[in-house]
Amino acid sequence: MPLLILLLGFFFPRLVIVLLYFFTGWFRAAFDGFLIPLLGFIFLPLTTLWYGISETYFESVQTVGLIIAVLLDLGIVGSKLRD
Repeated sequence: MPLLILLLGFFFPRLVIVLLYFFTGWFRAAFDGFLIPLLGFIFLPLTTLWYGISETYFESVQTVGLIIAVLLDLGIVGSKLRD
């Protein structure tokens, strides 16, 4: 089951962000306002998802995971621009 949720978060990060925002308190605890999660939802969804999860489960932001999430976001965006 956790693998299924992980794959769902990778392939549909915006859907997972919306579900987590409305049904859990993860993003309310990780972010102070509404603007930063909204911008993250639009431009860097995997990074926003990782930041919310790492703030919930870990004591501080896990830098390696955050860097990987940013690179995945930029790779996804970059591959769509070339087509």
